[in-house]
Amino acid sequence: MRASVGDRLLVHGRTVGQHDRSAEIVEVLGPEGTPPYRVRFEDGHETLMSPGPDTVVRHMEEE
Repeated sequence: MRASVGDRLLVHGRTVGQHDRSAEIVEVLGPEGTPPYRVRFEDGHETLMSPGPDTVVRHMEEE
């Protein structure tokens, strides 16, 4: 997985009734765009993420 600052991560819900969540990448901490990423969710919460198989990168130029 490779991403840049400004790209979005779409995290799919893992259980029935759990909604997808979207977060903006605010810092790339791995080499050459690889995880971990510092992300900011819609509610303003920031955290470090090493995305798993339930996560998709939405690149800025795709939107």
